[in-house]
Amino acid sequence: QVQLVESGGGLVQAGGSLRLSCAASGRTLSAYYMGWFRQAPGQEREFVAVISKSGSGTYYAESVKGRFTISRDNAKNTEYLQMNSLKPEDTAVYYCAAGSRSFTVRDRVDYWGKGTLVTVSS
Repeated sequence: QVQLVESGGGLVQAGGSLRLSCAASGRTLSAYYMGWFRQAPGQEREFVAVISKSGSGTYYAESVKGRFTISRDNAKNTEYLQMNSLKPEDTAVYYCAAGSRSFTVRDRVDYWGKGTLVTVSS
């Protein structure tokens, strides 16, 4: 079992930045692909980014490419999502995700965090 706990959400103005963190416990983080999804009010949960087990490979949703950066520190059992140039449409609950296989869809995720709210004001 893996427990995932997100932090770093909050309220920010459009154009601002936030960094989300996801701390893992229970098993070694390096055994999993890690990533982020988000869910806006009234919307389905959507893929944001994924990073390989070693951190050497990343993949992003088109909507965040060039603005968000995913990274991980396996020694600290933590992954991060640096979000720059935030837009009001980035407002959502952001969920940390872990899987034994790479993922861009919810069905391939093995573990979820409980989420952290990001609100971007215009």
